[in-house]
Amino acid sequence: MDNDELIHTLNKELSVELPEKITYSDIHAKLAIHFNHLIKNDFDNLIAYLYRIDVSEQKLKILLQQFPEEDTGNIIAALVMERQQQKIKTREQFSQRDNNITEEEKW
Repeated sequence: MDNDELIHTLNKELSVELPEKITYSDIHAKLAIHFNHLIKNDFDNLIAYLYRIDVSEQKLKILLQQFPEEDTGNIIAALVMERQQQKIKTREQFSQRDNNITEEEKW
């Protein structure tokens, strides 16, 4: 998957400024720093972001319990990136599906 759309989506959804050309692992690292900052300084905003992005609360709780020594920002970053990629893939699938419908079948 091309990182361009992921970067654009993350910048928009999280109000961050990821550069256009950045590796996947660098995206993860920068998001982990961002989320750790939110955990310490603006927890309410973090919760709002996770809710808006639709990160599974249950999945987050399980991962935090399974990996108590892991950096929380890293866990959240991985879940956010995974969820955003799922959304991008779903949009692409629906876009392709709509391209196969004739004009008469469209509403």
